[in-house]
Amino acid sequence: MIKELSGQINKYFIGKEEIVKNVLICLLSGGHVLLEDVPGVGKTTLAKTLSKSIDSSFGRIQFTPDTLPGDILGVNVYNAKKQEFEYKEGIISNQLILADEINRTSPKTQSALLEAMAEGQTTIDGVVHKLPDPFMVIATQNPIEFMGTYPLPEAQLDRFMMKLSIGYPGEESEIQMAQNFADGLSIEDIKPVCTTKDIIKAKKDVEKIHISNELITYARSIIDYTRNEEKISLGASPRALLNLIRASQALAYINQRDFVKPDDIKEVAVNVLHHRVMLSSEAKISRENVDELLLWLIGKADVPTEK
Repeated sequence: MIKELSGQINKYFIGKEEIVKNVLICLLSGGHVLLEDVPGVGKTTLAKTLSKSIDSSFGRIQFTPDTLPGDILGVNVYNAKKQEFEYKEGIISNQLILADEINRTSPKTQSALLEAMAEGQTTIDGVVHKLPDPFMVIATQNPIEFMGTYPLPEAQLDRFMMKLSIGYPGEESEIQMAQNFADGLSIEDIKPVCTTKDIIKAKKDVEKIHISNELITYARSIIDYTRNEEKISLGASPRALLNLIRASQALAYINQRDFVKPDDIKEVAVNVLHHRVMLSSEAKISRENVDELLLWLIGKADVPTEK
């Protein structure tokens, strides 16, 4: 199923196989994805293609400075005929949410997503509303240097399992993209290759992938290095460790293994961690690269030997 799903997405979202694989890792892990890049590189195409391929309900909200929490979560509206309040669902009630340009809205509106992303539920006027399963937020943001943006706070960033950057396509991929456009190949023509029930089952299978205590300790040592590195002022959170473990299980599942290897942890570690750590002022001044620093820290951790 995963091979067919990946193949279909790559047919419409061309030349970014690694990005697609990481998004599927997040989907199978019950995680969320933050896509940061310049406009027009296919972030929306990726989200829509994924939604149609798994036959999920899809909601898209364009964040602007005047977007309100109720636009996302829904509101209670008074029904004069019944003389009672009725809950009108917001965009959050869909299975896959595209939160477009999330850093263009105010921190108050950004925070409306926190409970939903962490607990799979929303609370409106004291009443808890469960969200569907699977539930996934794919958020996009412009680089923080762009005008009119509000940087996401650490608590919001920590809700995302991975932060990915798509980048411009290669020459062959861009030509193929243009050819598909000229031929009229449309996302609207996509047929599902699986259902959300299949995804739910796959998520349960991922949770059963074996990860040894030694590998959990190895993953935790990587997290600990981020907390004790002088070039990092804010290290990775306990949630980062849980996400690192689950993402490595999902990667093993995609690779058709029933156990996690150290290489699985190494492969997903940077994408899971780089938005969760904050460089010190000195490191920023010396223009340290977060990914390179993380790779160095990952290399310092003692890899458990296979028994």
